Amino acid sequence: MGDYQEARRARIRFGVVFAVHGAVTGSFVTRIPWIQHHLHLNPGQLGIALLAPAVGAFLGMPLAGRIAHRHGPRAAVRGLMALWCLSLALPALAPNLAVLWASLFVYGAASGMASVQLNAQGVEVERRLGRSIMSGLHGLWSAGGLIASGFGVLAANQHLDARLQLAVTSLALTALGTAACNGLPDLRPGAGPDTRQEAPPRFALPPRSALTIGLVGFCAVFAEGASMDWAGVYLRDVTGASPGLAAASFTAFAATMTVARLAGDLAVRRLGPVRTVRTGGAVATLGGLLVVCSDSPHLAIPGFGLIGIGIAAVVPLAFAAAGRTDEPSRAIAGVATITYTAGLSAPATIGLIAQTVSLTASFALVTALTAALVATAGALLRNPAAPHTAIAARSGATSEKTAGAV
Repeated sequence: MGDYQEARRARIRFGVVFAVHGAVTGSFVTRIPWIQHHLHLNPGQLGIALLAPAVGAFLGMPLAGRIAHRHGPRAAVRGLMALWCLSLALPALAPNLAVLWASLFVYGAASGMASVQLNAQGVEVERRLGRSIMSGLHGLWSAGGLIASGFGVLAANQHLDARLQLAVTSLALTALGTAACNGLPDLRPGAGPDTRQEAPPRFALPPRSALTIGLVGFCAVFAEGASMDWAGVYLRDVTGASPGLAAASFTAFAATMTVARLAGDLAVRRLGPVRTVRTGGAVATLGGLLVVCSDSPHLAIPGFGLIGIGIAAVVPLAFAAAGRTDEPSRAIAGVATITYTAGLSAPATIGLIAQTVSLTASFALVTALTAALVATAGALLRNPAAPHTAIAARSGATSEKTAGAV
């Protein structure tokens, strides 16, 4: 009973840490225009700089398991979160493009490694509780990002120097994240606290079990990345929306995704992961069709909102499925790498198709990928969960068939 209560307390603390992780991202993205103007970067140079976080994360994620094995999961989360929060201050301090690229590489590597460990620990808490919590944790990540972006917009509107704002925000988030991490238990995936585990390789490639699960996550994250970066442009160029109304499309997308993630665990408990993803895929496909067929923002904005609702729970469920494989740490890192690649490739792919064909054709691809979720959702159950631990059993947690009772 005590171990179950510890897992419940850990869920709350991990929720705070997820929100802090999202807040770092939300703080940074709102000050990108300041960084571009400060360094006099043209769009091409800025694009080169913004590739650095993806490269850093791609190379850093496979190292996360080794760090956790050597220092313990709690120390790994605490250290990587501190590095991630502190790296927020670096981009605004860069004096030129080369230093900016290097600082963003560090920023991305810290983000990727911290994300892998957070998801691994979240999956372990979910396993010990015996009920779905991953969608809610990702919802708190989104909420943290939205709140922090609001502060960033306020700072930008007040013409506050980004070097000062990001430095202060960095220190505040480091303090908050460290305080939350200090109370976390050492949860080693799939094992008790005294179980000796073999050290993972220094640089682990994704196992095969992660590939099909990662494909499901890829479809969702591609749609997310495309919508976040191109929704406003689509509203302006295709539907003739005003700049203010075009900006509202991102708000609609981000807000509906956040709410859907916060409510996603309830859907998983009632429907199961496969039906939840299939239902979400159908909703997102309907949203994509509204976007593609619209010639008015009054159809396109609800369409983007439906895409956000439909794909909201997919990535959390992909991480949860990876945690149920025979190699959970490597599988989670693999799914993270695949989904991050989707997030990197989506904006560029959408732009290329828009340049050669049309922006409408670009979102036809997005719609096709959301439809693919309906067909590929079964991959989330190809590695069924092991029976719930005695921790959950002693507290009256139900089996997977009826999971969800508190």
